[in-house]
Amino acid sequence: MSTTNASLTVSGIDVDIVYKDIKNLHIAVYPPQGRVRVAAPDRLDEDAIRLAVVQRLPWIKKQRAQLRNAARQSEREMLTGESHYVWGQRYRLSVVGEPGRIRLNLSGNRLTLQAPAESTADERREALDRWYRNELKREIPALIARWEPAIGRDVAKWTVRRMKTKWGSCNRESAHIWFNLELAKKHPKCLEYIVVHEMTHLLERHHSERFTALMDHFLPDWQARRDELNAAPLRSEEWTH
Repeated sequence: MSTTNASLTVSGIDVDIVYKDIKNLHIAVYPPQGRVRVAAPDRLDEDAIRLAVVQRLPWIKKQRAQLRNAARQSEREMLTGESHYVWGQRYRLSVVGEPGRIRLNLSGNRLTLQAPAESTADERREALDRWYRNELKREIPALIARWEPAIGRDVAKWTVRRMKTKWGSCNRESAHIWFNLELAKKHPKCLEYIVVHEMTHLLERHHSERFTALMDHFLPDWQARRDELNAAPLRSEEWTH
């Protein structure tokens, strides 16, 4: 099935468009915080797609609000028995009272957090975020080094940060790429997809037909990886799409 890509903005909401050999238009809203994607029949022009999005705006806004509420409601209390995801695998948290610096480690199906008994949930969450950040920082350099020769562009700088609406972003002029901290919770092949996606933007700014062709060449299963990234649990086992 052939696909081409485009984008538009409706009422301040960015909308990704994927043209396909299909009969009916389909609108979907994805985590982390409401990316909107339209799968549209090849025959539809942009005005028709814009009208369809406008007509579904109340539903789109409702879905985006639910995703954001779910993110807030699923914030972990950092207590024994909670579920947390690391590289796409679910682990049970075990909190062990230990004086000194808060530490985390994986063993079997358990994520152990050693922390002073008086430490707060916020302090434990901050420690977990630092641990996730270190996990990403350990994996990203090898992926970039692997893909630089294939893509033909070097990454000058990369940064891990918490991002509200994107899994990654890049500045083509400075060759600086940003990665969402939440990627440490996803399967490693999802991280590789984002690395390739953002590096491909160094060659092509927009989600154009050329961008799609480049992604098809570099990573033939990129669409399956993208769908897995957007469908997998984000913050806890209750988050599904």
